[in-house]
Amino acid sequence: MKRGPRPGIQNGDDRNMFEKAVEAWAGDQPDWVEELALLADREGLKAAGKAISYSPAVVSEVLRKKYAGDIERVTEKVRGALMGVVVECPILGEITRDLCLDHQKAPYAATNSLRPKLYRACRGPCPHSRLKGGGDGTQ
Repeated sequence: MKRGPRPGIQNGDDRNMFEKAVEAWAGDQPDWVEELALLADREGLKAAGKAISYSPAVVSEVLRKKYAGDIERVTEKVRGALMGVVVECPILGEITRDLCLDHQKAPYAATNSLRPKLYRACRGPCPHSRLKGGGDGTQ
């Protein structure tokens, strides 16, 4: 039976994603990078990306310390989705940080009574908002 490369092994390189991350981050990788690398090795880049709502390419770039996007957002997504970091949502109560970020990104929709409330809270006084006009004012 022919098998494909095991998860974490890419392009004939025998190193797994954890080893690549350690090398790229010069041994000073944050705990969230380790968690992401371990997931990528265990389940593959596609599954790791799906877990944090990013593409496999972004996961690879982050682990190789080459990601040019919003690394703080990736950090928060990993901490929420993989490490259980929670925040206190003014509408939903205690939720994981990745779910908080997903609500901030969602467009306005009157599909149920919570969506407009979340939309306004994420753009208003919520201290966890990364949108203009809310939280720390970053985007």
